[in-house]
Amino acid sequence: MVQEGICRLEGIVKNFLPFAEGMVKGYCMYRFVAPFMAPMDKVDRICPEDMGASGPKARKLPSALFGASRNKGAGFGGAAYFFTMALFYAMGLSVDYYVVYGMASLAMYLVICQADKRNYRQKAFLVATFFSLNLFAASMAEILYDFLYGFMLDMDYFRSHPSLSPALFIAMCGCDLAMEFAFTAIGLWQAQRVYTGKGEEMGKKELALLALPSCMGVIGYEIMRYYRVFYALRVGKMERAYDSLTFLFCIVSSVTIIGVVMLYQDIKAKQEEREQVKFLAVQVNSIQRHIEQVEALYHNIRSIKHDMANHILTLERLYEVGDIGEAEAYSKGLKAELAQMAGGIGSGNPVTDVILQEFAKEAGDKGLTFHSEFHYPAGFKANVFDISIILNNALQNAVEHTKPGAGRQISIASYQRNHAYMIEICNSFAGELEWDAESGLPATSKEKAAGHGYGLPNIRRVAGKYAGDIDITLQDGSFCLCIMLMME
Repeated sequence: MVQEGICRLEGIVKNFLPFAEGMVKGYCMYRFVAPFMAPMDKVDRICPEDMGASGPKARKLPSALFGASRNKGAGFGGAAYFFTMALFYAMGLSVDYYVVYGMASLAMYLVICQADKRNYRQKAFLVATFFSLNLFAASMAEILYDFLYGFMLDMDYFRSHPSLSPALFIAMCGCDLAMEFAFTAIGLWQAQRVYTGKGEEMGKKELALLALPSCMGVIGYEIMRYYRVFYALRVGKMERAYDSLTFLFCIVSSVTIIGVVMLYQDIKAKQEEREQVKFLAVQVNSIQRHIEQVEALYHNIRSIKHDMANHILTLERLYEVGDIGEAEAYSKGLKAELAQMAGGIGSGNPVTDVILQEFAKEAGDKGLTFHSEFHYPAGFKANVFDISIILNNALQNAVEHTKPGAGRQISIASYQRNHAYMIEICNSFAGELEWDAESGLPATSKEKAAGHGYGLPNIRRVAGKYAGDIDITLQDGSFCLCIMLMME
């Protein structure tokens, strides 16, 4: 009676084991993908309607700007993986495990892409990495399972107690599942840990480079599996040397996948450091120009202060002799001189005043009309240096790319909509733009080595500090750059 119950339990375990394996894999996939996903309730929090009818066409904020965490989107992906595998097992379809794993991975990919509609190439890389690491983990667990199971069956104790064979089988199935979970979890955790740029957009070349080790590993594993099975069928038994070689190959392939990701992230980090150095060099030049402008302004103030006593004395004498008309004319000239010294721009912050005055003068020298309705945001705890980076880069691009001519102008405006602070810079533009496929920004026509091509990326980088982004539109002969900064 006990033996019959154990055998029945063995049958239940055999039927339940594939579903348990699917649950384990789905959970591992969920934990692996979750940090790369955006919370579903945070996606597209800012919509054009929030900006008001008078505002620019605002682009929805990328969900990565709101951070990443384990969320419903990743959970749905893991569930899709499990239910796809469960469906194959429940229908009793006799198909290769590549088909089962592949269809489950495809279902999971479609679900997470629907939940988080961004960075599809990164999600493809995550699926490819999970597929390969999970395949290697399952193979290593199977090899250890065969070895341990065979070792236990050869023990004298189990030979003398054949009634314990079902219990041993159940125990080894649990051990196999635990080993597969452990190997998969360790591999995915390491891959997730070394992939530091989780919120960065992945390009085509980056996808090809990072997915190549996974593809080559799977192909190599399939070749080894073929010869391993071929040898077993030929000699009638499985050679341990092939098992050991396959086990070693799976370890090396897993380490290679993780190592390539780590090396690539290190290369990107060093490249980012070099770009930061160039970025700081550009900003130092901007600060130097500001200092020169402030020094010139201070020199004018000292000059007019030095002459103020003479101006007052002149006005007093004109009034004493009764020459009111001449006194008024002299007064108007003095006011005009003071207005010219002040620059005629009052944005609410002395730093932005200097920047706007500088570019207004530069635009005037080129015969361009410069119109400013920029106002520094009151109550916004933004670093004025960050705002100056935005203004410097945006206005520099506008001045450089606006050709002199009648009706050519540059305008800058700022306004607040709800919790978003908007800056819009427009300039006359009659040419065509070439777009960079990876960054989504206009490609520079100049050499980056000469310090060009960093303006818009720098603006986007600063906007990202305030959970914002940039949007570019070309319409009615104007190039318009809209920068959105979140005030909370």
